[in-house]
Amino acid sequence: MKKHIPNFITLLNLFCGCLAVIFAVKNQLEIAAFFVFIGIFFDFFDGLAARLLNVQSELGLQLDSLADMVTSGVVPGIVMYQLFNRALNIHEAVNDGHSWSDTWHWLENEVHLLPLFGLVITLASAYRLAKFNIDENQTSSFIGLPTPANSLLILSFPLILAYQGNPTIDDIILNKWFLIVMTIVSSYLLNARISLFALKFKDWSFKNNAVKYIFLLLSVVLLVFLQFTAIPVIIILYVLISLVKK
Repeated sequence: MKKHIPNFITLLNLFCGCLAVIFAVKNQLEIAAFFVFIGIFFDFFDGLAARLLNVQSELGLQLDSLADMVTSGVVPGIVMYQLFNRALNIHEAVNDGHSWSDTWHWLENEVHLLPLFGLVITLASAYRLAKFNIDENQTSSFIGLPTPANSLLILSFPLILAYQGNPTIDDIILNKWFLIVMTIVSSYLLNARISLFALKFKDWSFKNNAVKYIFLLLSVVLLVFLQFTAIPVIIILYVLISLVKK
């Protein structure tokens, strides 16, 4: 039975991802973020459980990537799509007209073209996960930003808007050019040839895991003081520490 425990945890990640998709499509982005966070929690512990129980398998690897594709690939793409929609609604309310992101009419539905650009994150996530599955050099580190970290980055924006927003922050996040740049940067980081350390512990000693412990401590401090605004800062810190460590 114990060999199925990690796979069951992975399926819980997938279940949370499916719930997040439902709420993201309904534009309830804060609830979607909540289920993504729980899914990423399960994603961290399925691998840890597999290592502790010594039941790592090829099936588990494939299942993990399939679950990540939903929780950390599909959901952030939909969230970015919804953020684009919000930005365009504000733009159109002010200017009372359409911008270069004019609508596309299909089967009697009106679809804005620009928000579809947010789904590039989903495509980049799929490409990154496919490469990860066949790359034997990513067992103790990552090449490119892991999809869960990228998902946290994208999901932080609606949370900042909901709980820490002010007119200045709202204007920045709900600016279509900011969203375009973030979509490009996010998609690039997912597949960049940058070596990033993995939060995988073979033992719990400080000597062998000093960078990981320092990063986790700094992350906790940032979250306490900056709350959701800390998430983009933590992602930047993660990349910088990895580059310095290398």
